[in-house]
Amino acid sequence: MMEWYWILAIVLGSVLLWVLLSALLYRHFFKRFYDVFLSGIALIVFSIPLLILSLLVRAKLGSPVIFRQERPGKDGKIFKMCKFRSMLPPQTRDGKVLTDKERLECVEKGIDILSDEERLTKFGRLLRALSLDELPELWNIFKGDMSIVGPRPLATIYLPYYSKEEFHRHDVRPGLTGLAQVHGRNTASWEKRFEYDLKYVKKYSLFGDIKILIDTILVVFKRSDIGQGNERPESFNVVRQREWDNGEVVKDR
Repeated sequence: MMEWYWILAIVLGSVLLWVLLSALLYRHFFKRFYDVFLSGIALIVFSIPLLILSLLVRAKLGSPVIFRQERPGKDGKIFKMCKFRSMLPPQTRDGKVLTDKERLECVEKGIDILSDEERLTKFGRLLRALSLDELPELWNIFKGDMSIVGPRPLATIYLPYYSKEEFHRHDVRPGLTGLAQVHGRNTASWEKRFEYDLKYVKKYSLFGDIKILIDTILVVFKRSDIGQGNERPESFNVVRQREWDNGEVVKDR
């Protein structure tokens, strides 16, 4: 019969070998492997909480419960990102709910409607503060649209405004969390966000991703740098257009 210490040595050796292989082949195989494995487990484990959250969102904010929005993924390929609704539907001051087309028409005609800040309820703020609105993105990760860690997917309207260097943030799959999110979350300037995104793209690794996940948990529980409503920086397209107009940045794409 094999002695216990030999069994322990074999187990530890196997674990060390697995970690070594994961680190060496992380970019080529194991990053995607862990994305599928961990997101699949999370979808099963959190199935009941996801159902409860769905019912709460439906009761407090209406339908659709899941908000789908087009975002650029790896290499700029467009996909539909899933999130829990965190705002009331677009509506007029007298409570008439608007379609997206009607909302745009109201904006063009100068008709006064509820602002995004007014549509963001206390419940929605709580969802965002705890990042619970982003749990449906686990499905995007499982499908291959996203990764657990990577640059956050931003609005498609920003695509024409990136510099050649900034566009390299799309060289990897966008993430549920990322390096920029643990260094300022939603309050960092665009320049700083892209600096962290590009740093991640160039140097991401197994242990780097583990550190980002740990830091993300700490940031969420501290509820720091949430940046909701007026606390967020201006839209990137507005900032970049102003920089082009003032000659601060040269358009190179």
